[in-house]
Amino acid sequence: MTLHNLDQLYRQVIMTYAKHPHHFQSLSVDSGQAVTKYNPTCGDLIKLTLVIENGRVQDLSFDGDGCAIFKASASMMTDLIDHKSLAEVQSLSQQFSTMMTDGQSSKALGDACSLTGVRKFPTRIKCATLPWHALDELLTQN
Repeated sequence: MTLHNLDQLYRQVIMTYAKHPHHFQSLSVDSGQAVTKYNPTCGDLIKLTLVIENGRVQDLSFDGDGCAIFKASASMMTDLIDHKSLAEVQSLSQQFSTMMTDGQSSKALGDACSLTGVRKFPTRIKCATLPWHALDELLTQN
C-alpha cells in the first residue's frame, strides 16, 4: 500500500466517524460527571460526560458542535475508553498525547491512529486533541 493510499484510507476512516459518531448524545449530568471545553481556533465545542463506578467507565457520551476531525476524535476516544478502568483510560490518553506530539502510534489506540496525519496541519491538532483534553480534565476530578 502506497503512502497516498494510506492517507486516503485514514481520511475515509475519519470521515466515517465524523458522519456517524458513536456515543454522540447527551447523558444526564445527574448520572455522571461532565466537562465542557471550547476550541476558539475553529469553534469546536464539546460536552463530555462520564459515568464512573468502581473505578471503571460504565457509560459515556459527548455532545457539541465542531469540525469533522473533532467529531471523529471524540467518537474514537469514547469507543476506546468505554468500560475501561481509570488506569487504562489514563494510559490511552497518554498514548494519544504522545502520538500527537511525536507521531508514534500505538496499536492500543485502534482507529485513533488515523489521526496521526493531522500533525501535518498544526492548526488542526487542537481539533483532534480537544476531546482528549476534556477527558484529562474529568480524570483529574476522580
